[in-house]
Amino acid sequence: MRFVATLALFLGLAVASNDQNKHGPKSPSKACTVVAKGAGIDDAPQLLAAWQRCSKITIPKETTLNISTRLNMTGGVDKHLELKGTMRFNPDIPYWTGNAFPFPFQTQVTFWIFGGNNLLLDGGGTLDGAGQLWYDTFATNSSLLRPIILTVYQATNVVVKDIFMINSPEWFNLVNEGTNVLYDNINIHAASTSTHFISNTDGWNVYRSDQVTIQNSVIVNGDDCVAFKPNATNVIVNNLNCDGSHGISVGSLGQFPGMFDIVENVTATNIVMSNAQNGARIKAWAGPNVGSGIVRNVTFANFTEINVDNPVVIDQCYMTNATACPQFPSNTFIDNIVFTDISGTSSGPKVASLACSPDGRCSNIDVENFNLSYVFLRFTISIIVPGLKNNATQLPNRHPPVRVPKRKLDRKRGGFVP
Repeated sequence: MRFVATLALFLGLAVASNDQNKHGPKSPSKACTVVAKGAGIDDAPQLLAAWQRCSKITIPKETTLNISTRLNMTGGVDKHLELKGTMRFNPDIPYWTGNAFPFPFQTQVTFWIFGGNNLLLDGGGTLDGAGQLWYDTFATNSSLLRPIILTVYQATNVVVKDIFMINSPEWFNLVNEGTNVLYDNINIHAASTSTHFISNTDGWNVYRSDQVTIQNSVIVNGDDCVAFKPNATNVIVNNLNCDGSHGISVGSLGQFPGMFDIVENVTATNIVMSNAQNGARIKAWAGPNVGSGIVRNVTFANFTEINVDNPVVIDQCYMTNATACPQFPSNTFIDNIVFTDISGTSSGPKVASLACSPDGRCSNIDVENFNLSYVFLRFTISIIVPGLKNNATQLPNRHPPVRVPKRKLDRKRGGFVP
């Protein structure tokens, strides 16, 4: 890494920050408790009213709030939302398709925007996206805009900790224009009870945000565990257990004409990645009519990978066919990237696939200290960019008597099936 993270202490947690600001609110001056009004009644209005008049809002254990209309909790200062019970977002698809908060980036929408200064969301409770109806509907209508559960928006000094999140219709979390944001001890789980897949259920997407830390969390989902979107800077991801995902991903970047995307000073360490399509990945668009950008100073370290199809990936021809990529190389440059201390089992024959556009669009890529075994056969680390360390290292099969069950990639649905 080429940057230094300063550690600050908040509520007994070691959190990463690059300044002296503390996360979360001061002691509340007024406390409120919000309980459900009853079956079929929308609890969003009373929750929003409490947010306006109180510094601490508690949702008690054994309480399930029915959230049937959108939540605008922006502009808060020194607020503490203590979620001990459950907030369930009513799957009224006609309402949400016309009223969820829109975000232009990748045409996203969200149930809830949470913003301001010195905010704390905790309590050990559950955010329930009630995603099953969304999964089933999306299977027959791929243009359906599905809401994100929680968007931290235009916020500084935010802590989200000790929260369960289940069955988001799409992404679980978006950080958009946030600074000094910490997620700690978050348990994310998406599962379908039908044959329809949990598409696009990313754990986190960090976009146009600085000084974001995601740590000590478990994620079971059907897309990126964490993704660093355009203009994500100074991000730390540490001690995550990801299952069924598409990996820890930079990008995709450089998609939109006229836009310059930056991702820099990012580290992902101590990651367990199981039953995944990818482990550590960087993806950038090539082809005509795309944007540009830079990925710089990114480290992936101490990954334990179990049954991962593609342990390490750089794809500078993302979503571009083999003919167009040399003709229209990516305008997103990649520099000073480290993949180190990667171990475990690969369910694909390539340990590393580094596909860079021509003309030096990738530079200073360091791949080292790999100890990965293919589940059946001997294999070669296959690195297709010259000038890298460990260009072709033969590794023996370290699991000859063990068969790790492989989950196949269903490319039509974009996810895994048993």
